[in-house]
Amino acid sequence: MNSLFKPVLIGFFLVFLTLSQFTFAQTEPDTFTAKNAIYLELGGSSGRYAINYNKIFHQKGKLKLNASAGFSMWRDQINNFKTIWLPVIPLEVSALYGKSNHHLELGFGVTSYLSRTLDFNSESLELEDKVVFDAFIPLRVGYRYQKPEGGFFFRVGYTPIFILPTGGREGWIFEPRFAGVSFGKSF
Repeated sequence: MNSLFKPVLIGFFLVFLTLSQFTFAQTEPDTFTAKNAIYLELGGSSGRYAINYNKIFHQKGKLKLNASAGFSMWRDQINNFKTIWLPVIPLEVSALYGKSNHHLELGFGVTSYLSRTLDFNSESLELEDKVVFDAFIPLRVGYRYQKPEGGFFFRVGYTPIFILPTGGREGWIFEPRFAGVSFGKSF
């Protein structure tokens, strides 16, 4: 009986080790080989729209850290006379948490842009049209779909902003009614 017990025990042990290897393989997060992405963002950290480039610069387990930079042009028109296009540059750092394709995304950034203001010149008694530097800080809480090997890229998020006291404005302004959606390709 002892000679029959050893092969059964060894067989059970081998089956257990084999099955445990498969179980651990399924719960390990995938390593991202596609660390770059190009996408169009509507709303979000750009405010209106932007073309962005994103790079995952750190990954460990389920956590991935990434940074993005974008570019946009906003149309500005005062008094229906003169239209000018002003550049916008959104920068953002965010953390992705999740395995495989689905992630929770948390982040923040800074979006700098030029805007126009009308100032009254008390010496000449005329209105002066000025272009001034402005900026806001977007926060991000959202969902991100991105395959580790690359391909279609999608994200949606709630992005409230803090408007900085620049451009002749005094005090910070909190604007909670912002969200964004992004579509693109990771590679």
